[in-house]
Amino acid sequence: MSTHIEISDKLPENSGDIEQLYRDAFPDEDLVPLVKNLLASGDEVLSLTATKGENLVGHAVFTTCGIAVENETSDHRVALLGPVAVLAALQKQGIGGRLIQNGLERLTADGNTQVFVLGDPNYYSRFGFQEDRLIAPPYPLPEQWRPAWQSKNLQNDMHVQSGILTVPVPWQDASLWS
Repeated sequence: MSTHIEISDKLPENSGDIEQLYRDAFPDEDLVPLVKNLLASGDEVLSLTATKGENLVGHAVFTTCGIAVENETSDHRVALLGPVAVLAALQKQGIGGRLIQNGLERLTADGNTQVFVLGDPNYYSRFGFQEDRLIAPPYPLPEQWRPAWQSKNLQNDMHVQSGILTVPVPWQDASLWS
């Protein structure tokens, strides 16, 4: 097998590869229905794959979202990062980081102003994410998860406002947020 990892926006021909990847990366969590729904939503999603030779070894999803500000929707283009999966045997080798960095670069080039994530602050701080207390997640988080709600500004001249992240249907399941 090649040691070169290729990042692209091409999904594998066999959709079972994505399912198996998420089952391997998250054996205690069933993210397959969420990922399938996100991928079926089309233009709302930036889906990136990492392949090693012919094998799928990683996947990341960035979902287009909005910000509700006092009963209106902001015109800022924002995204939600997640989930990110890497085969268990290949974790801690930088594959997830390459997927995230590639996605951030693409989102910046497309004019997105901010990316949000609910994840490990120690991991995501490597990419410039910081705890966000201005934009609330779509559902209340358990207090111990509060530091895990983070964002990264992609545009230097962006004026950060307060509001609530609005998410597409696949993310509108409160159990994903608690």
